[in-house]
Amino acid sequence: MALKTLADAFYDELRDVFSAEKQLTKALPKMAKKATSPELKQAFERHLAETQQQVERVEQAFEDTGKSAKAKKCEAMAGLIEEASSMMEEDADPEVMDAILISCAQKVEHYEIATYGTLCTWAKVLGYTQAKALLGENMNEEEKTDKMLTQLSTRLNQAAKV
Repeated sequence: MALKTLADAFYDELRDVFSAEKQLTKALPKMAKKATSPELKQAFERHLAETQQQVERVEQAFEDTGKSAKAKKCEAMAGLIEEASSMMEEDADPEVMDAILISCAQKVEHYEIATYGTLCTWAKVLGYTQAKALLGENMNEEEKTDKMLTQLSTRLNQAAKV
């Protein structure tokens, strides 16, 4: 696909984040299963439900472009998930594994926040008001998840340092 206009770039990036969110719906249950802290398990399960809603919002955002909702493999998310999968195979004490899982999850959140920030800016410029609102909602959820993970890590990292 030739990226000759901002609308082309927007559509391409929307396809990318659509793939990213779908990949994440498969990775989060594995992370929840590996977590030992009940709070962290619950956080991953809660974010899975949010991510499933985010996939639906991205699908709805495609309507503003007049093009079909079609994913394009997000290599960045694939890499982040591969890294997390590799880390989950490490022989780590449970508390240390929880700290590692939070680190991996926050890398994902930061990637998503950056992507949604760009998409919201582009949607505004392009006049995609519905897409901007939907993607902005996703970005707000990602920011809240990141803050919640930071709060969790403050407590859980104390147990891991011993």
